Amino acid sequence: MRMSQAFGKTLRQVPAEAETASHVLLLRAGMVAPISAGVYAYQPLGWRVVRKIEAIIREEMDAAGGQEMLQPSLLPIEVYEASGRDKTMGEILFRLQDHHGRDFALGPTHEEAFVEVFRRNVQSYRDMPQLLYQIAAKFRDEPRPRGGLIRLRQFIMKDLYSFDADWEGLDRSYQLMFDAYQRIFDRCGVPTRPVLADSGVMGGKETHQFTFLTDIGEDTCLLCPNCGYAADSEVAAFVKEPAHAGEEMLPLEEIDTPNQKTIAELAEFLKVPPTRTCKAVFYNATLLPAADGAEPEKIAVMIAIRGDMDVNEAKLRQALRAIEVVYMDEEAVKKAGFVAGSAGAVGLTGVKVVADDLVTLEKNLVAGANRPDKHLRNTNYDRDWKADVVADVALAREGSLCANCKTPMEARRGIEMGQVFKLGTKYSESMGAFFLDAEGQQKPAIMGSYGIGLERLLAAVIEANHDENGIIWPRSIAPYDVHIVAIQLDKPGVRETAEKLYDDLRAAGSEVLFDDRDESPGVKFNDADLLGMPLRTTVSPRNLDKGSVEVRKRTGTENELVPLERAVDEIRSRLSR
Repeated sequence: MRMSQAFGKTLRQVPAEAETASHVLLLRAGMVAPISAGVYAYQPLGWRVVRKIEAIIREEMDAAGGQEMLQPSLLPIEVYEASGRDKTMGEILFRLQDHHGRDFALGPTHEEAFVEVFRRNVQSYRDMPQLLYQIAAKFRDEPRPRGGLIRLRQFIMKDLYSFDADWEGLDRSYQLMFDAYQRIFDRCGVPTRPVLADSGVMGGKETHQFTFLTDIGEDTCLLCPNCGYAADSEVAAFVKEPAHAGEEMLPLEEIDTPNQKTIAELAEFLKVPPTRTCKAVFYNATLLPAADGAEPEKIAVMIAIRGDMDVNEAKLRQALRAIEVVYMDEEAVKKAGFVAGSAGAVGLTGVKVVADDLVTLEKNLVAGANRPDKHLRNTNYDRDWKADVVADVALAREGSLCANCKTPMEARRGIEMGQVFKLGTKYSESMGAFFLDAEGQQKPAIMGSYGIGLERLLAAVIEANHDENGIIWPRSIAPYDVHIVAIQLDKPGVRETAEKLYDDLRAAGSEVLFDDRDESPGVKFNDADLLGMPLRTTVSPRNLDKGSVEVRKRTGTENELVPLERAVDEIRSRLSR
């Protein structure tokens, strides 16, 4: 491709809206163009990278036994009603109606659609296992798109669905995909760490996400440096040790605590450690319907947790069997009729109480008295209060003890690159995807689901492979292999040599970007660094006087002269190193 003819322009300045290194460089390199919040157009240079990522994913899916197909993005709402996800996916579903008033949704993920196709085609265990996938657009009404391509409202996903006759088959399919994912991310140049994760609205019994560890990530992972345990903070298990479990219960007493609204203020005022307090945290929860066709129930919830800990919302959702939990700030707490800053479980009514399992083991805690500027000293579970639900709802954090070996864990931020789920029979049972087993018994298919977001992977590649000058593409997904920079094209021999090198490299099978523009050397070299092709070849009068061209790897610091007559072979040799 000649840059004089290429669509898309490079930018010298950092765009004001750019939030991350990948966002800055994608915009400056002219690879993407924003259309609206969370919606981007992919210009030719960026689209070449997306297609190469697709090719790697497709190779690995096919090698693992996957069969590619394509589902529609426009789906009747009935397929999501059959699984209940018209409710559990709530606000992120893009909904619309046709001119007959029939309800549709733009597919945010396609478990239901694949189940529908599967059940129309498979009747016997002899037809299984099946690994079916697509690479297609998804749509999610994200309230806060961010990070350029990291969180989008329209994006391309590879989603594969496994259908097995037994749980052992699911284990095999899951491992096939797990291994394939590791190869995909390695080939694309993104270091990832598999971590245990929350299945969320997907459901299922087990899931891992492949995380690229970076400070710009939205997720927090807990990593054990001793035994290798790794989990997203939403599901991370850790050792919870009571601080005051062996004490005798003391008499309950009400105390004055004027203007003490937070745990830190309260602990300082009373000269006690935060472990001596019981924190009240309020949420509004939307519960799963109790029966088919019923509407979700919305309730207020108070969580009682030791004062030095925070609530893990994913664990809370699991404990309540909730679709969604929404934190109530001080104003929301007051509006709901509770005493913000002095609330507690003792004597509290009109709300479902969830107790973190650790707080029920502690003795003589300070808790809110449900009266302004009043607290209770020496509250004890069972004697003074009870909970509707007792569960582990505490969030692991830096320094929490590993549940396997009690080593303090490290907290690292990261971006989810892909996720694999053991769904089991969640969708096949609800949607009637049954088959006849070897004994002639009707059984539900046992499913797995496996997704990778291509644009998020593209962004992560750049986050992992760039410097202060621009992108450093791994060759596997670089838009072009070689970037020819022709300096002073009007000088004798420069244009002719550059044109011949361009033609000869392409004939030899290399992909070449040729900067044939009438620009200064500084502009051309800056653009070459910004665009980040693996190898830069410079044709200039000075080098031609020596019978050579100049070659430099994007990751290198030295320019190297190679004889003109061997230039094609030498360039291709360096690309393969």
